[in-house]
Amino acid sequence: METANIVLATYWIVLALLCLHGLHRVWMIVRFRWRGGARTDAPREWPVVTVQLPIYDERAVAERVIRCAGELEYPREKLEIQVLDDSTDETRAIVDRAVAELVARGLEARVVRREGRRGYKAGALDHGLSTARGELVCIFDADFMPDPSFLRALVGHFAEPRVGMVQARWEHENREASTLTRAQSTLLDGHFVIEHKVRHDAGLFFNFNGTAGIWRKRAIVESGGWHHDTLTEDLDLSYRAQLAGWRFVYAPHVSAPAEVPPNIAAFKSQQRRWAKGSVQVAKKLLGTIVTSDQPLRVKLEALAHLTGNSGYPLVLLLAALLPWIVGIERGAPLAWQAAVFAASTCSVFLFYETGQRALGRSLARRVLDVVAAVALGIGMSVSQSRAVLSGLFRGTGEFVRTPKYGTSAAARTYRAAWRGLPGIELAFAAWFGWGIARALEFERWATLPFLALFFAGFAWVGALSLSYWMRQRRA
Repeated sequence: METANIVLATYWIVLALLCLHGLHRVWMIVRFRWRGGARTDAPREWPVVTVQLPIYDERAVAERVIRCAGELEYPREKLEIQVLDDSTDETRAIVDRAVAELVARGLEARVVRREGRRGYKAGALDHGLSTARGELVCIFDADFMPDPSFLRALVGHFAEPRVGMVQARWEHENREASTLTRAQSTLLDGHFVIEHKVRHDAGLFFNFNGTAGIWRKRAIVESGGWHHDTLTEDLDLSYRAQLAGWRFVYAPHVSAPAEVPPNIAAFKSQQRRWAKGSVQVAKKLLGTIVTSDQPLRVKLEALAHLTGNSGYPLVLLLAALLPWIVGIERGAPLAWQAAVFAASTCSVFLFYETGQRALGRSLARRVLDVVAAVALGIGMSVSQSRAVLSGLFRGTGEFVRTPKYGTSAAARTYRAAWRGLPGIELAFAAWFGWGIARALEFERWATLPFLALFFAGFAWVGALSLSYWMRQRRA
């Protein structure tokens, strides 16, 4: 078979697989209803709640989250605050001082420390759980700033005895800091506004997001507790709990603001862990899910969810092929090409636009942020493909904390772990520059918007990555 035929065959296989991802998004858009949601009345008797704050070298935000926990409007005799501090720097002194202030105000608050950092965040949560007196356990990462009404708004759901977890929606306090943070926020909104809402409303499995949620302690224990054999302990426990018969509730109209990574290195570090961890959970649990007695629709959605990051290697492979395809004359009919591209590409724009529209964002802001979000996703395909392959073929790996900066200039000394060749995405941008030149030469006008989008995504992420790496080298 000649090279052109091999390229074309591979191209259409990749597009067909991406088309499946796109059709899944279309299904979610059709099922999506933003109005209505999980609301509840106050319980007759308030249960005891343990608020866990896992912290590791978070000097910029540790005091703030501890104070927010202390401001939660809940009966004092029913509230316990555990600060699970694994820190090795000056954060320890900050934590001790902030917790002492809560105790002086009459709150039951204590610092829980352990020898070593075995199991990372999962290990800290498990260690704290062993002494937690709460029937319910609420978890906040260090950069979250829950409203004082958070517990009162969610605890009522646990009146139903089989409810094991209630998840609130994330908001993004530094959303407007840059184009990068707006794009990240748009991507996250797709998950929290559409994916969680549709899965919850359809009675499908969805996941606890590691923070801004409340667990029934018994659900954690009976589902096997926190495991640290994957990098996404929250996703792992979520599926084990739902397989064990616990029901999850999503409350999208209760939210907690937090910080999205302000620079590309921190964002890559975060996304790498999430992507690798989800692949690890898929390897660990998909067999159990498929052979369980769950309905077929639950199994299919779990399969789509846990293998969702497979889209990144497909996008990267498509990126390698697109500029080459431009000059090949043979191909499918134009109508078929348009349909496949609409399903695999336009569906992504529509998905994120729907999420932004549900949040009430203006048309101009939606257009700019959605284009930026899609371009960012394309540019991240190099780093994320590596994470997916690492999840498939390597061990658990280290849980790398995403640096939190808050408003402290001193916190800028926290650096994200850098992996891979900085700016490698610029090579793909150059490849697409050549593809654009070929499209102009062969008058393939319809391909130009797609080529330009891929060029912009790779150029943007590559330039940000190289710039960050050079600044750190000079520092």
